[in-house]
Amino acid sequence: MKVDNIKIDITYNFSEDYKNGIDPDKYNKILRNWHKLLWVKKLPYKNDIFLLEEKGYGLYHKSDLGEYWLSSDAIIHTFSTQKTIPKIIDSFSKNEIESFFHIACTIGAYILFPGWQVERKSTINVARGLHPRIADRFDLTLECVRLYYNGILDKKLNPLGDAIYRYDSFFKLFTDFKGYCEFFLLHDLTIDNYNQVNFFIPFTGFISKPRPSSVAEYRIYMNNSINFVINRNERIKEFCKENI
Repeated sequence: MKVDNIKIDITYNFSEDYKNGIDPDKYNKILRNWHKLLWVKKLPYKNDIFLLEEKGYGLYHKSDLGEYWLSSDAIIHTFSTQKTIPKIIDSFSKNEIESFFHIACTIGAYILFPGWQVERKSTINVARGLHPRIADRFDLTLECVRLYYNGILDKKLNPLGDAIYRYDSFFKLFTDFKGYCEFFLLHDLTIDNYNQVNFFIPFTGFISKPRPSSVAEYRIYMNNSINFVINRNERIKEFCKENI
């Protein structure tokens, strides 16, 4: 069977790739094809279709809208393999952590980001992984995107402002924060009619530590992350019924 004919399975997870030392964002053709199935669609507030084709290890768009190289990115970080919070992780059973990891490897836990470098500076994917006030958390990344759409780029207020603005033309495709969230089916990570981000753990600004700092906080982070992915998977399932 050709990969082009494979329909999206929201229960399938890409965890085996990671266990075998393979980065599915880069090398898994099924994941790349599922991105094509999901994101080749009409842009918000426009009649333009955002067409995508495979190019190298990513996806590519070129039209009057512009030229874009996009790459897949896993957006749910379990922190389970890092040395930053080992005592917290050790408080949970292996089955709990494994289950969290499997959910974090389903299609609802992946998104596309601009994948080309601008002036040899970090992509958003790299910047959010390395920034100490983001620590690869997608809810914090999405807050930076929301701030960008509100014109807030100051580094103290928006740690990823510079990185996001480097891809200004890409984000303008979606017009505003609501358009961006609706296009990528991120509804469940927003509240108050897209005016706020629905954070995985309580957020008091970018002065707070991004990683869960207690067993109770990690439990909240894990449960909210899982619920978000489950809800997004259901949105993907409904989208597929109506459009694919």
